[in-house]
Amino acid sequence: MNVTVYPGPLRGAVEAPPSKSHAHRLLICAALADRGTVLGISGLSNDIEATIRCLRALGAGIEVTDNGISVTPIVTPVLGARLDCGESGSTLRFLMPLAAHLNCGAVLTGEGRLPDRPNDALLDALLEHGAAADGRRLPIALSGGLTGGEYHLPGNVSSQYFTGLMLALPLVGGDSEIVATSPLESEPYVDMTLDALRQFGVIAERTPGGFHVPGGQRYRSPGRAAVEGDWSGAAFWLAANALGGRVEVLGLNPHSAQGDRAAASIFRDLREVDVSRVPDLMPALAAVMALAPGEHRIVGAARLRIKESDRLRAMAEVLSALGGGVEELPDGLRIRGGRLRGGAVSSFGDHRVAMAAAIAATACEGPVTILGAEAADKSYPHFFRDFARLGGKIDVEHHRE
Repeated sequence: MNVTVYPGPLRGAVEAPPSKSHAHRLLICAALADRGTVLGISGLSNDIEATIRCLRALGAGIEVTDNGISVTPIVTPVLGARLDCGESGSTLRFLMPLAAHLNCGAVLTGEGRLPDRPNDALLDALLEHGAAADGRRLPIALSGGLTGGEYHLPGNVSSQYFTGLMLALPLVGGDSEIVATSPLESEPYVDMTLDALRQFGVIAERTPGGFHVPGGQRYRSPGRAAVEGDWSGAAFWLAANALGGRVEVLGLNPHSAQGDRAAASIFRDLREVDVSRVPDLMPALAAVMALAPGEHRIVGAARLRIKESDRLRAMAEVLSALGGGVEELPDGLRIRGGRLRGGAVSSFGDHRVAMAAAIAATACEGPVTILGAEAADKSYPHFFRDFARLGGKIDVEHHRE
């Protein structure tokens, strides 16, 4: 699908999409609980559907209704379950430790760039603690069970490694220590994990070097739990406001553990912004910088090279194609802002790049055509519908067979 976006500010109110980060965690906790759980959520993204698909394959009963998701926990794991993670890195990394612990020979698969994204550090930690694998790349079968002990992980590759272990290790026989061998980036995502565990009666504690996870715990369902509105998705509407729009975003928790709630203030000072704790805000931030007079800099973003795209390179190419002055740095971007003329750009198959291009288009001098705009479905399937409801002028061209 290609979408052409015409210049013009956005106006009105919009409901924040559900947080896929929060939904992943609650779904897995619910699938491991002692009884059924109903999750309040409106709308499913491709990534959330991937986690649902995998948990069903493992033996969870999951029913999606207009009012939410009803989860019946896994009783007996399905032997040889095939876990199709789609393009969801969260689904893959959250379920790798659980698949090893369940010892049912589950086979994890993925598509797009997912097979190329790094998982060696997490896999090595699992293999050192009882797991067995039939290879190192997707598709990969994991079994063998897990033991307690010290798990050493780099903190500067993906916080998803830590979350995956924190979801599985409460179920093993002994206590565990998760040790960060380098400073933990994207730490707010681990805070979300701690919060989800607490909702299901599971304890994990911070230590000076990482986390202590007592073993032999049980997940206890709260009965009902609500998936929060997504601050990272809402960030695009807040970026539109920084470009002259007047959009009210509903359904956000200002006290959320989501680190991306920084979107409420991140567009105020654009001189130099460190996104190491909030990497998902980089594309929206870069779009605003490209249209704000002066020189701006994004730092702390090296890990974004291993997302759905090389997100730094993708945003540099998108903004340059629109007429912006962008210099790609090893860990960020240097942007000379002021004006963008418009043009045609690729989404690079990356949901956040597609949405950032659309928001930039609202303040360009001419229209912007986004090739492969369906990439937005990964986290925000109704993005362009909501864009149009806010007064955005778009033409949609669907691919023909």
